[in-house]
Amino acid sequence: MDALDIEYEEVYRGTAALKFTIPAPTDPSGGYAGGVFYAGMPRDLRGFNALTFWARASTAATLNTVGIGNDNTGTSLYPATMEGLPLSTRWTKYAVPIPLPSKLHREPGLFLMAEGSEYSVGYELYFDDVQFEQLGTIINPRPAIPSQTVYTEVGGTLAVGGTRVTFDVDGRDHTVLASPRYFDFGSSDPAVALVGPTGDISLVGTGKAVITAKLGEKAASGGVNVTVVAPPAEAPPDPIVPAEDVISLFSGVYDDVHVDTWSAEWDQADVHDVEIAGNAAKRYSNLVFAGIEFTSQPVDAGSMTDLHLDLWTNDASAFRIKLVDFGANGVFGGGDDTEHEITLSGTSTPSIQTGVWNVLDIPLDNFAGLAGKGNLAQLIISGASPIVYLDNIFFLTTGPREPEEPAPAPTHPAHRVTSLFSDVYEDVHVDTWSAPWDQADVADVAIRGDAMKKYTGLVFAGIEFTSQTIDASGRSHFHMDIWTPDDTDAPAAFRVKLVDFGADGGFGGGDDSEHELAFTADTDPALATAEWVALDIPFSAFENLAARDHLAQVIISGDPNTVFVDNVHLYTVGEPSEPAPEPEHDAEDVISLFSDAYDDVTVDTWSAPWDQADVEDVEIKGDAVKKYTNLVFAGIEFTSEPIDATDMTHFRFDFWTPDPTADPAAFRVKLVDFGADGSFGGGDDSEHEITLTANSDPGLETGKWVGFDIPLSEFPGLKEKEHLAQLIISGDPNTVFLDNIYLRR
Repeated sequence: MDALDIEYEEVYRGTAALKFTIPAPTDPSGGYAGGVFYAGMPRDLRGFNALTFWARASTAATLNTVGIGNDNTGTSLYPATMEGLPLSTRWTKYAVPIPLPSKLHREPGLFLMAEGSEYSVGYELYFDDVQFEQLGTIINPRPAIPSQTVYTEVGGTLAVGGTRVTFDVDGRDHTVLASPRYFDFGSSDPAVALVGPTGDISLVGTGKAVITAKLGEKAASGGVNVTVVAPPAEAPPDPIVPAEDVISLFSGVYDDVHVDTWSAEWDQADVHDVEIAGNAAKRYSNLVFAGIEFTSQPVDAGSMTDLHLDLWTNDASAFRIKLVDFGANGVFGGGDDTEHEITLSGTSTPSIQTGVWNVLDIPLDNFAGLAGKGNLAQLIISGASPIVYLDNIFFLTTGPREPEEPAPAPTHPAHRVTSLFSDVYEDVHVDTWSAPWDQADVADVAIRGDAMKKYTGLVFAGIEFTSQTIDASGRSHFHMDIWTPDDTDAPAAFRVKLVDFGADGGFGGGDDSEHELAFTADTDPALATAEWVALDIPFSAFENLAARDHLAQVIISGDPNTVFVDNVHLYTVGEPSEPAPEPEHDAEDVISLFSDAYDDVTVDTWSAPWDQADVEDVEIKGDAVKKYTNLVFAGIEFTSEPIDATDMTHFRFDFWTPDPTADPAAFRVKLVDFGADGSFGGGDDSEHEITLTANSDPGLETGKWVGFDIPLSEFPGLKEKEHLAQLIISGDPNTVFLDNIYLRR
């Protein structure tokens, strides 16, 4: 009220004018001034076509708003205003054209103005001779409504806004912002959209309609193109996936994880919680793209296989879903973010349809660019339909959550085994399967009557037998069967650490040693999801385990985080459980010394009188094999019928040992040719010996058949090959099984 005053000096004519004091933008009482002048008894203004007034300011300025029709009730019917009127320090006459005078037969709102200073200081604004006139200089009205396309649903309403009329006033265009009530509206299809006198559009049926308008008899430019669709009348079916197989973002069936927002600040969409047949759902309108964020608590979907969502859309040409993983650092833009977007349509797999609930289960493998699923932080949707409904948004696993069958029963003889946990053997004492200092939960479970350990929430778990340490110096292998429902693709890794407390038998006594191995989808053996994986590890692989006669701990760790464990034991390999692979070379290309696959030449002895070894013929599942024990060196002789290997290019044999094969273990092979005289020591003998180790190609391995196919060119000391008479093997390992010994080309 303190902005308005009666001015007696600065007048256009007569004795008084209106004076408004426009405050500075920082004025404590507000940065705007204005007023509404209305009549207690409405006036008939049909005889006038303009509101006119004289105005000046104490400084050049721009008047924000001036006009008629505001009756200060909040329900004014016919406001009409002009904006951005330039003011000068000289008195100037202005005219505000009345959009359609015939409407104003009872109008109480006679004059309004509103202004804020565009400067850092205020100024004075003066009005004089404010009146209604019929001017001959106001011609050529051009009414308009905004051209727009609206996509909405049956039962809703729309309001036409932005109605205006442009007049030629004294040869210059002036635009008046006019209430929709000045206009008469029409609909191209009243069965779809009905328009009231205020420009309110009632959406009564599905289809398309165009809303147009007239100002008196003058058609307005522009129009509103309305597409009206039906909202879903029924809720989607309740999902039936067990809760333990689900991580839910939104569903009335499951407990939901925390979601920060269903429409991020940076998106272009509106979202509302709605109920459909009593079921909660999310309704997106004005959808360009919407960001659903759970960045404060990213979702670990590593064990999940699919993304489920129920979608209702009115345009099946394209609906896009993007998943974003923030990586191990859990922050956007940290350098390890990955994402992938898929597009669903009527022809995609899965496909979508319009006007029905699409129940979608999308394999997470379809999001190929998503390098990890352990830190999912965003779900971004977009598409062709401006309105979509979503429900039952969750991640799920389609695989089993526990083994359907127990691990295969171990077959090592009991006298060769030290068992920590197995139904097959008697177990030694284990103090704990989850030490107080670890981060894991363990439970005893049974699968078809077979006992096993189930670890959940596994970060690392300490299995301790410190009160009675194990002497494993006579054992060759560590064995553990594991099964996980979790994702085992990279970067998933399962680690096994063995710890020996040394001769003092106490932790931290200065002679402790340990070594940890990591198993992934790319190792041998390879991690796998929902399969029993046998970790059958030679102790030689635990290179930093300096001793193993006081083993006290097995520590397992990594991701997967749910792991079933069975048959944890140490054992000594005795003999192969399977025969060597059958050779594939053609018989006509082979000179065989020993093989069930070929006819063998004459071999005088498989252990000459002068050697230091024992040999016996054994069978492995019906396949004949040579078994050497106490091997220092063994002479295999065929001196009575030397072999002409002139046309041969390779010497081949299959090798298996239960003994350690890590350095410095070595197995040596020597070929001896007696020369043209066919006798030992005749002066023309030649020979060459090669050495095979764990570092050869292929390398020696413990408890595994290794096939060696050695070019004869690698025996350079062998001057001739026409009278081969001896094969001499030697070295450490001392127990060796041999099969398929032959020369080939």
